[in-house]
Formats: sequence, structure tokens, C-alpha cells
Amino acid sequence: MDKVLLNWLWNNKKTIGLIAITISIITWTLELTDLVYVCPYCRAQRTIIGMLGISLLLPNTRNWINLYFASIIAFFGFFVAAYQHFEGWKKIMFGKFVWGEHWYINSWLLSGFALFIISGLLLLIWTSPRPSK
Repeated sequence: MDKVLLNWLWNNKKTIGLIAITISIITWTLELTDLVYVCPYCRAQRTIIGMLGISLLLPNTRNWINLYFASIIAFFGFFVAAYQHFEGWKKIMFGKFVWGEHWYINSWLLSGFALFIISGLLLLIWTSPRPSK
């Protein structure tokens, strides 16, 4: 089963890259139109998601230059998202965490999604398809 999913992801990597770029553009649009609050952590995360999406659109994602730059970019994004996510965990541990009126734009929740997306995109860039038996 894991080879089937991996091959499906590999065969649709350009579509996944376009989805990542779309996520980045939509979230930037939400901030630039003042529909969400300004957050430097979120800005870094959404930019990195878009850059990794662009990296997936390259003809050869396994090129060492692409692997190098994608890894550095993803590491930075992962660090920023993990820091923001840990701040939420600190609030939970001290009893100060509040979901807020708009729980779906809570920074703790969104940074968790960013961790998931950034790590998934980087793993897809680094992975090569395996032949099915």
C-alpha cells in the first residue's frame, strides 16, 4: 500500500506543487486584504510553502541544487512553525490558551498545519518513485 501512495504522490507532484502555491497565494491575499491579522511567523511559513511548491514544479526535483535549497528553506520554515507551535503548547501548559472567536485562524492550529505541509513537501521532493512488484 505504501508504494501505491508514494507512486501516486510522485506522479501528481506537479499538482501538489500547484496546490502549495495556491495555498501560499490565498493566505497572502487574506493578509494583504486585512482579513487576518499580520503575523511574521505566518508570513514566513506561507512563503516557504509556496517556494517548496515552486520547487516541485521543476523538471528534475532530485537535482542536488534543488535538494540543497529546498532543504535549507524547509528547515527554516520548520523551525519557525515549530517555534510558533511550541508557544501555543506553552500557553496550554500554563492554562492561558484560548481558541478565540475564530478558532480556525488560531496560530497554534495553523502552525501545526504548516509543520505538516512543509515536512510533507520536503519529503516529496527528496523521495524518488519505487517500482511496484
